Amino acid sequence: MIKIDGHTHTELCPHGTGEKTSLMIERAIRLGFTEYHLTEHAPLPVGFLANYAGDPENVKTASLSWDQLDDYFALGRRLQRKYHDRIKITVGFEVDYLEDYEEDIRAFLQKVAPQTANNIISVHYLKNSAGGYYGIDYSPAELKAGFGDELTDVQQLYQRYFRAVLASVQADWGAKAIAKIGHMSLIKKYQDYFGLPTDFSQINMNLVGQILEVAQQKKLKLDFNSAGLYKPYCNDLYPGRQIIAQARQLGIPFEFGSDAHGVSEVGRGYHLFEYLDKN
Repeated sequence: MIKIDGHTHTELCPHGTGEKTSLMIERAIRLGFTEYHLTEHAPLPVGFLANYAGDPENVKTASLSWDQLDDYFALGRRLQRKYHDRIKITVGFEVDYLEDYEEDIRAFLQKVAPQTANNIISVHYLKNSAGGYYGIDYSPAELKAGFGDELTDVQQLYQRYFRAVLASVQADWGAKAIAKIGHMSLIKKYQDYFGLPTDFSQINMNLVGQILEVAQQKKLKLDFNSAGLYKPYCNDLYPGRQIIAQARQLGIPFEFGSDAHGVSEVGRGYHLFEYLDKN
């Protein structure tokens, strides 16, 4: 049986635990995983770093730096050699979609294409109504600073988020540059902090439908991401009940991802993924 952890990070991640990636892979092997995807946060465009309006610490710790790329690929190759007869390891990126920086993202994906597989496209940053970029998953304070007006009518914020996700899948990144949509309900990470409604409105579910239609056309998978279950103000997996139901109707495949940033997080919540096959 193929058992995949398709969304994981490494010792190089600046907001991770710093634990050795080899120990994470050894845990995956003990848990019976047959395939392990390294999907470290890709470096953010230089222009974006200069124009970011949120907490500077967010972007300082968000991703690999540009001068870490060689180290990341070298780490991946070492791990592939070390564990080649025990587990299949692929090396790729979790790439941020950023409005106005599509050309930078496309250039990066084309550059790394020969060395990568199973890349993920995710939305961690949104542009607000004043044109400033803020993180949606760094802290409740940053979310409120950037989108406080929309938190009073949160379906507007959800709509802003899904429009960005739609743009991320509609973009032409190149053949097979992207394999999967990352944590498609990340906008709800702080739902219990702000007391937000757990359901998306019909307008937003219509947007979800458009996203899923493009995913179906492009043969993209959805990240069945367990990390949200363990976030203190989310307490739900990504992408959540509504999106899972709609995606299943369209026959869009899911792939489990622990989004592990440390050893204990590898494979966490995997048995929930099995429910998809049993219900």
